[in-house]
Amino acid sequence: MRFSAPALALSLALATLSSSSMGQRPDTQIDARSLALLGQAQAAYKAGNFASAEDLLETALAVDPRNRAAYVTMGEVATAQQLPGKAIRFYREALTMEPNDTAALSGEGVAMVQKGALDPAKANLARIRTLCKADCPPAVTLAAAITKGPPATLVAAQNAKVVPPKGKEAVKPD
Repeated sequence: MRFSAPALALSLALATLSSSSMGQRPDTQIDARSLALLGQAQAAYKAGNFASAEDLLETALAVDPRNRAAYVTMGEVATAQQLPGKAIRFYREALTMEPNDTAALSGEGVAMVQKGALDPAKANLARIRTLCKADCPPAVTLAAAITKGPPATLVAAQNAKVVPPKGKEAVKPD
């Protein structure tokens, strides 16, 4: 008699937990509405309408946050807008879901080159080459970006002399 109440409560809890998980979709199945929005966003991105593409991708991710391709496309849009930090963040989200996604690794590497971080980009290239075993489009794209190097404006900014704070300037002798 002492154990009947806890046993009844435990069995009720287990029955509730098992029935609630029966209606959930597996992780590999992405919501069709999210995929449709992704297609529209990719078309807007290719047409050069970055703001519309970004809005559609945000909606696609709100519908199904497991849509890894939407994160990769968000990274591509951010890279096209010269926002490498934002792009890297989106590629990392995609890589959290699938660490061996060569498109995300390549995109992240291109964004790193845009930011001036060549060593991590080369590490991404080495990882892509081990995953592909042969030359694949993501490896070729990243290798070309590394060969091209960071943007000239970034290189010029890195090579510019640092201006001392006001009041700390060196005094020229007369």
